[in-house]
Amino acid sequence: MFAGISVEELVFLAASLVAAGAATGVLAGLFGVGGGAVIVPILYEVFRVIGVPEDIRMPLCVGTSLAIIIPTSIRSFNAHRAKGLVDISILKIWALPVVLGVMAGSYIARFAPADLFKIVFVVVAVASALRLLFASDRWKLGTEMPGKVLMSVYGSVIGVLSALMGIGGGQLSSLFMTFYGRPIHQAVATSSGLGVLISIPGALGYIYAGWPKMDVLPPLSLGYVSLIGFLLFIPTSIWTAPMGARLAHRLSKRKLEVVFGLFLLVVASRFIWSLLA
Repeated sequence: MFAGISVEELVFLAASLVAAGAATGVLAGLFGVGGGAVIVPILYEVFRVIGVPEDIRMPLCVGTSLAIIIPTSIRSFNAHRAKGLVDISILKIWALPVVLGVMAGSYIARFAPADLFKIVFVVVAVASALRLLFASDRWKLGTEMPGKVLMSVYGSVIGVLSALMGIGGGQLSSLFMTFYGRPIHQAVATSSGLGVLISIPGALGYIYAGWPKMDVLPPLSLGYVSLIGFLLFIPTSIWTAPMGARLAHRLSKRKLEVVFGLFLLVVASRFIWSLLA
């Protein structure tokens, strides 16, 4: 489909991705996230406009999102570790099961129907939104982190879901750690380490998963990773992120929770509509 794409169409794709990267930076700075919760829905609309087929659109968004997360996750983890907020003992337990989960999720992506990616995204986004909107800090599963076996199971699930959603895992692991009484700042810092464990094998897995579809993917794609999306998203999102951060400082923590919760519900509604259409 894209073999004969014109220069004008390629320029439009590049311009759209630059604009999308700028919007992602603002939202990431505003909501304090930099992963797929923002990147995937924006990429989905960009790829829809340029005519990427429905059956490959969502995995292309997810794979590109994982690639974009690589440099930002490394930078974030190093910054949190320098402040001494990262619980390395948790990362050591999670490392292998998370990576194995990512590999499993990437393999599933090679054969999964497009709707599966949307369903996973909707379920996790709605669950996160409900907790944000109802400020349910009271939601607890315990006061201490569970044993190594259960932790490994959780790590595997986080890896699979992150690979299917195109996120760095922070949203899921932070939620999990706060359920067991860990302070939010420590949860966020420790979760930043998962971004490195998830994004690198995840992006490589999506390159492999999309390799058989190279003839129908947009130009400058490497499997299910859009190289032009990767290259244009990062600088523009970094440039505009401080704008969102400045806006965030003007809002209370509660207002940010409500706004982000509503944003997740809007994204989930968009994917639900596409599932039913």
